[in-house]
This record gives sequence, C-alpha cells and structure tokens, in this order.
Amino acid sequence: MSPTKRRRAVEHVRDALGRNCVTERRACRVLDQARSTQRRCRHVASDEPRLVKRIVELASNYGRYGYRRVTALLHGEGWHVNHKRVERIWRQEGLKVPKKQPKRRRLWLGDGSCIRLRPAYRNHVWSYDFVADRTSDGRPIRMLTIVDEHTRECLSIDVARRLTSEDVLERLSDLFVRRGVPDYIRSDNGPEFTATRVREWLERVEVKTLFIEPGSPWENGYVESFNGKLRDELLDREVFDTLLEAKVLVERWRWGYNTVRPHSSLGYRAPAPEAIQSCSLASATPQQANRTGLITTPTLT
Repeated sequence: MSPTKRRRAVEHVRDALGRNCVTERRACRVLDQARSTQRRCRHVASDEPRLVKRIVELASNYGRYGYRRVTALLHGEGWHVNHKRVERIWRQEGLKVPKKQPKRRRLWLGDGSCIRLRPAYRNHVWSYDFVADRTSDGRPIRMLTIVDEHTRECLSIDVARRLTSEDVLERLSDLFVRRGVPDYIRSDNGPEFTATRVREWLERVEVKTLFIEPGSPWENGYVESFNGKLRDELLDREVFDTLLEAKVLVERWRWGYNTVRPHSSLGYRAPAPEAIQSCSLASATPQQANRTGLITTPTLT
C-alpha cells in the first residue's frame, strides 16, 4: 500500500478500537508502519489542484492515453512536471492505465520477404491501406489512410461509402502536387492498389511500388499501426449517424494526431512538427529538394 493508505489504516484501527485503548506506537508496530512516516505531514504544492484538474481533463479527452503521453502533453502546455508526479496523481485519481500490449516476435520467412525497405527521410516511403466501419444504420463506410513512414504523419484520410482505384489516383495526384512525390509507396495486394491503371500511373511519375507478401500485414507495419490507433482512439468510441459526421470527426482526429498527439517513436513529439524539420536547401540539389518536398509546387485554384 502507499504511505497515505498506510497512514489511513493506522488511524482506522485507532478509531475502531478506541484511541484511549490503542496508542499510535502500538498500532504502527502491529501494522508495520514507521512512526516517522505516520507523523510526516504531506506537503502539497501550490499548483497541485490545477495540475490534478488538467490531468483529469486530458485523461477524459484522450481516453486511450497513458500517463507518459499525458506528461508529454503537459510539457507542451508549459508545465514543469516529471512523469513520476503525473503517475502518482494518475493512480491517486483512479485513472485507468492502458494495458501494455504483448511483444510479438518478428516472423522471418525463408525467402527474406519480411526484410523491407526502411524509410530514411521525408517522402522516402509512403504507405496506404483501407479501414472499414459502419454508420448507425448499418451501412458500410471505407477510409483510405495514407501515412509518411519516416515522419509518421497522416497525409490524408478519405471517407466514403465506396472507394475505388479512381479515388486512389485522385487522392495520390492531389498529394503529389501539394507535398511532393515519394520515392516508394507501400501497400497490400488489394485490387484498388494493384489495378493496372494505378501501377502504370505510378510508373510514369517515377514512384516505385512495394507490395507486401499476401497474408503478411506485419510487413506494412507503419500504416497498420496507424490504423490500429485510429480504430482504438476514434472508431471504437464514436457512433457515426451520417457520412458527413464521419468525415468531420475523422478529419478532426487526423488534425489532432498530426499536431497534438505525442508520438513515442518521435520522442513524444507530434508528427507534424517533425515533418517540417528537413535538411537545409543549401545542402540539397534542386532535384533532391523537390523529391523530399523542400520545394513545393503551388496549387492551382
């Protein structure tokens, strides 16, 4: 038990049996409580009430965040507090700590297909995939998620009742104009991604395709991890009545993911600030700058 609970236990024993019959010394000896701990007056910092209130608010707004991620959010707001103090308040307020997921061993195949290209810089490797959900009336909706594997930034989430290869081409062409052209794009073997028109168009713009082995989603781990966060933090918590409501809430979550949500692999920073940190233009050729997105092409309106 914590020191606070042990002090309460000593006081409870004395109150139940009578303070005149049981001394503090005897109760501490029986309950194995140090008298110095029992008599120590707890020091409460002046900012403790405001900090507790803010931690509870963050835990309510981000129900799947643990105390470490909440600590990173507090640091972003200017609080000078370490994770130990936040953890103490977290447990004191009875907040739920998400269970740690069990570690999974990497499945190495004999042909080495699981050895995949590692992203080295912005716009090096993009990955995309589909996520399925339903509105309250039971009608299905599909979401096309596109992620930059190096910066972990979610580039877009398209929400519609039905998405085809034409929608994939339309979204990719828009992103290529606004953000630059990636070197590689990774996906599974879905018909929307393996369509002849999509592959020919990517070949014309000099984007190499990386298709994972069939039935091996761990080879597309970046976007699969992102899809898991999307489902855990939004789709499993929200009921969408209309398609428009789904589009608004998903886009709002995407904005928070890119600009607010601390990412553990980025040192508990949000992906979007990481995305704008690139090498200087002076050290890059015009071709390299264009490929990495340092030189942006104006959008025609």
